[in-house]
Amino acid sequence: MGVTTIAALRPLERSRLYEDLGERLAQLVHESKMVPGDRFPPERELAQRLRVSRTSVRQAMVVLQAQGFVDVRHGEGIFLRRTRGFGESLPKLLERRRRLPEVLEAREALEVKLAELAATRRTREDLTAMTAALRTMEKEIRADGIGTAGDAAFHHAIAAAARNQVLLHLIDAMADAIQETRMESLSEPGRPPRSLEAHRRILMAIEAGAGPKAAEAMRKHLRQVADVSLLRWQPDKPKHG
Repeated sequence: MGVTTIAALRPLERSRLYEDLGERLAQLVHESKMVPGDRFPPERELAQRLRVSRTSVRQAMVVLQAQGFVDVRHGEGIFLRRTRGFGESLPKLLERRRRLPEVLEAREALEVKLAELAATRRTREDLTAMTAALRTMEKEIRADGIGTAGDAAFHHAIAAAARNQVLLHLIDAMADAIQETRMESLSEPGRPPRSLEAHRRILMAIEAGAGPKAAEAMRKHLRQVADVSLLRWQPDKPKHG
């Protein structure tokens, strides 16, 4: 991986070591073009090149594991789990963590009803749009993407099929916030294929004209969307090593 030439491994100078190490390791991930599943250099090597103690490196990895960015496998090494948000400042991560539950609650309140309405009001053109969106998502996933474009198109097609301009306006106004939850969820390891299957179940209920089933399928899907590492992380003040 050529870590000896990585600029990210220059000596640390600032005091907040656990935060600085997180930023530096994010640089390493970027400059080495690491992808989820790749293994980091050994702890001893990282400590030597960063000129910090192994305890500091271990401490940073504990925080990064709690945040869902790495997997620490005893006897095997440290592996990259996801890149989304890796290297963000602690205040920014905390702000996203604070905001996310409210957006997810709003999504469930709106989109469950939209799915129910779509099941009784959809047209052939609406079903065609939903099917095309899922094909797009499937192609993205097969090309090693996470399927965000197809995901967004599918949910928008459902909102349009509900034939309620007020609800459509509300969901469109939340587009940026919803995209953040979409990125957070689809960045979870193994999540894109599961999300695609959940979408297919929603589409089946809408095609069948089964409003309650469509609503329940959407609710289950959005509960899965809400199961993300950032919300499982319980931040506290790390001790310095």
